[in-house]
Amino acid sequence: MHPGHPHRSSANRPSLILAALGIVYGDIGTSPLYTLRECFGEHLGLQPTEANVLGVLSLIIWGLLLVVSLKYLLFVLRADNRGEGGILTLQTLIRQVLGSKGLWLAMLGLMGGGFFYGEVVITPAISVLSAIEGLEIATPAFKPYVLPLSLAVLIALFAIQHKGTARVGKLFGPVMLLWFATLGVLGLLAIIGNPEVLKAFNPYWAIHFMLVHKLVGFLALGSVVLALTGAEALYADMGHFGRQPIRLAWFGYVLPALILNYLGQGALILSDPATRANPFYHLAPDWALLPLVGLATMATVIASQAVISGVFSLTRQAIQMGYLPRMEIQYTSDREMGQIYIPLMNWGLLLAVILVVNFFGSSSALAGAYGIAVTGTMVITTLLTCTLAWRSWNWSLWLVAPLCIALLCIDVPLFSANLVKIFAGGWLPLLIGVMVFTLMTTWRRGRTLLHQHLTRVAIPLERLVDNLETYPPARVPGTAIFMSPSITGVPHALMHNLKHNRVLHERVFFLTIRNEDLPYIEDERKIRIEQLSPTFWRIQAFYGFREIPDVQEILDLCEDHDIHFDLLQTSFFLSRETLIQTPVPGMAAWREHLFIWMNRNANRATDFFRIPANRVVEMGAQIEF
Repeated sequence: MHPGHPHRSSANRPSLILAALGIVYGDIGTSPLYTLRECFGEHLGLQPTEANVLGVLSLIIWGLLLVVSLKYLLFVLRADNRGEGGILTLQTLIRQVLGSKGLWLAMLGLMGGGFFYGEVVITPAISVLSAIEGLEIATPAFKPYVLPLSLAVLIALFAIQHKGTARVGKLFGPVMLLWFATLGVLGLLAIIGNPEVLKAFNPYWAIHFMLVHKLVGFLALGSVVLALTGAEALYADMGHFGRQPIRLAWFGYVLPALILNYLGQGALILSDPATRANPFYHLAPDWALLPLVGLATMATVIASQAVISGVFSLTRQAIQMGYLPRMEIQYTSDREMGQIYIPLMNWGLLLAVILVVNFFGSSSALAGAYGIAVTGTMVITTLLTCTLAWRSWNWSLWLVAPLCIALLCIDVPLFSANLVKIFAGGWLPLLIGVMVFTLMTTWRRGRTLLHQHLTRVAIPLERLVDNLETYPPARVPGTAIFMSPSITGVPHALMHNLKHNRVLHERVFFLTIRNEDLPYIEDERKIRIEQLSPTFWRIQAFYGFREIPDVQEILDLCEDHDIHFDLLQTSFFLSRETLIQTPVPGMAAWREHLFIWMNRNANRATDFFRIPANRVVEMGAQIEF
């Protein structure tokens, strides 16, 4: 078992189920705070009649059953890469199966990754705002303080990210256990007072609602989908907990609690239509309102923490897969590789969240922006997973095609209903998604073109090694390790060292670090060593997309091959590339400028690969691009 990869045996399944409650279900678990309120908001004009309440409740219940339970829990979770999930993992699997033929599907996967960033900007804002808005129910005097209190909670949350979630994470499971129990109990008490809402289990009411209201019913789907936000997290977090704990937590605890609460809110609205302004908080008796606001705030902070951690994981994965430039990545736990902190993403996300909170001002206004990124990713996930089932799992096309059509008949209307909200704020996640997609595709294309250029002009490595062994320059004691992006070409740093210093160390190693389309690489397969001549060696190190390359680890693994390094006698040589734009065809001029800017601001290789700074020699190189 690779270090950092969770051991998911049946012995620790209860703890994994509890942890899944805290991490996986934070987002979807806080949706009752605002979903039904938005369904009966003024923008739709729906009256709280029995037929309307039962219709909306039926849509929510069957959405949870069909989208979350059937599609994600039972179908999409089958698509894993050695236990890992997420939209970029799905995109990787498609590339492995279809190759260049699946390019447009792979691009859709990248767009789904971009949509995730758009969703993450909104999730902390709408969750925390909706929780603290409960203070207005206690007394309207709190209204002026909702926005500053929300900002204070969010700033505090982002400010403690560098400390890691290991300690706080231990509270996540128990707090969410209490949260879902509270949801269920509050809902059940209201249902006892008005059991008529149990009719909502009959899909007739959902169909009747859509047929009667037509356009308004279609628009209402844009609010109903708020109950499904966070479904992608089930897939993305599969690598942390495994399929079974996630499924057991959902079917055994989360789903019943959510359905009870939604039914309870519906029963309350039928009993007192005035409560539709904020039915969740009206479920609580007066004495429990402030404690409920506190618990809701904790739950929304946990939901926000989960998506922030998701951003860190997705960003690391994108860096390793070559879609984003190197960034500073800090480990916040000595035990778990999954617990990381990326300062640039953290502060950038905080700035975006602050701007969003101030621009929209309330959770109701943010609900207009929420959903379009979620449903867009849902459509993409359906297309990719069904393609994978057909081409990789060898499912019959006669089974996959009807399944795909059935799922799209749910996803596409949800996405279309949210497209209507573009001018109400839906443009925001779309804009963020397009921006991230542009950055990822530009970086990937730029690195490909740069690698092709360097390969084309590089001197063959074996030829130079033979020449240096035959006509050696002055040799000095010690070991030189040249970092090289290619295993066949001579690194720029070596040529510059020979040109300017005219010496060579007595032992020379060429180190190439290669990223694989797997989450982890076992230690016994991590390095490959070839001796090119009596004094030259080539080392290839292989890392998965959930790992961060570590030069010291590579050197330690070389010990198993009887190659020993003394760091005090070892120097690392790297090329620091300065790109110069030229009219040579490749990318559009604006994309070349963007790629050059990204390359210039990428984290230094010495920091990213954890090379001891006092052992590094950087050689500058200008490359016409």
